[in-house]
Amino acid sequence: MKALIESIVLPLVDNPEEVVIDETVEQNKVVYHLTVHQDDVGKVIGKNGRIAKAIRTLIYAANTDADKRIYLDIM
Repeated sequence: MKALIESIVLPLVDNPEEVVIDETVEQNKVVYHLTVHQDDVGKVIGKNGRIAKAIRTLIYAANTDADKRIYLDIM
């Protein structure tokens, strides 16, 4: 899943070397914390959150583990 998030986010940002994805696994959920350069946050979130919503929709659809819910936090 990290590779999918990376492949979506890296073309959007101006500072791809500062993209960091951390994964936290709990009982019934997996949380991905996406950290990008301060100047790139707006590009990843998009106008009215449209790009962030689209990224979340893609990773929810790619989830193969029905027992765990996936969350994406953008910082």
